[in-house]
Amino acid sequence: MAVRIDQKITGYAVVTPEETRQAAPTAAPLPDAANDIVQMHERIERPDVLVGNTYKIKSPMVEHAFYVTINDIVLNPGTEHELRRPFEVFINSKSMEHFQWIVALTRIMSAVFRKGGDVTFLVEEMKAVFDPRGGYYKIGGAYMPSLVAELGSIVEHHLKSIGLLHDPEMSAAQRALIAEKRREYEARESEELAITGDGASFPPSASMCEKCFTKALVFLDGCATCLNCGYSKCG
Repeated sequence: MAVRIDQKITGYAVVTPEETRQAAPTAAPLPDAANDIVQMHERIERPDVLVGNTYKIKSPMVEHAFYVTINDIVLNPGTEHELRRPFEVFINSKSMEHFQWIVALTRIMSAVFRKGGDVTFLVEEMKAVFDPRGGYYKIGGAYMPSLVAELGSIVEHHLKSIGLLHDPEMSAAQRALIAEKRREYEARESEELAITGDGASFPPSASMCEKCFTKALVFLDGCATCLNCGYSKCG
């Protein structure tokens, strides 16, 4: 096929066979199975049916209880890559005193859930909120610095139940130390143990542990020791 050249030739170069092969279009890459895994992102449409759980908050700070519903979406169902991720949250209560901030908080949390990525940061942010009027103790001795902090604890519990968060593993030595300290204290003290809501037993005179926020801190050998998580002020 003839090619007409209308401009003056100012130079030329010879293309080698190797350069010809390099310039040839490469074959399209084979599809990667990993690319077919659906991750959570904001463009995922809400299905007609979601799975979820409802949790109850009964705080002495308010007259009526709060009911927190967290709904999850199931991604890649029926495959080895099946994931359950939080999609939306609703809070319902007869108390209208907190209506505005509850609606705002649930909308923001739901938007963060649908955005995808690491949403676990919400837990620490919410648990760090303190009420200027002071916090309260839940049944079982756990201290809650605010209603928002207890809501953060519920989100934490839910994320653990669907596998997004995991409790740090306690070594066998740590568990043995806690059991030994508990036996020492029970042998020394004759007072009756109070049974907490979660089944754990701690002395009624115990104070709050600054690490796990449970009323399980007692004095052993002149040192404050937590019978719940093993924390000790003496190191």
